[in-house]
Amino acid sequence: MRNPEEIVYSINIEDLQNVAEDELSRELTDEEVHFVENKLGDFIDWHGAIVGTIQECLESADKKRVKANC
Repeated sequence: MRNPEEIVYSINIEDLQNVAEDELSRELTDEEVHFVENKLGDFIDWHGAIVGTIQECLESADKKRVKANC
């Protein structure tokens, strides 16, 4: 079993700045980065993202088993 404390996905400041450049044509200030850092998790449906990914994984595994049995 893998370490349950292992991080499986993360977003860094460079990611925030790349989105700001794309959307605002400028970088975020330190204050804006801090605000986004504190609020970002409120906007992400973590449960739905995890469930959807698990379902896709299981469907992919089912397709591989079907192909192997042909």
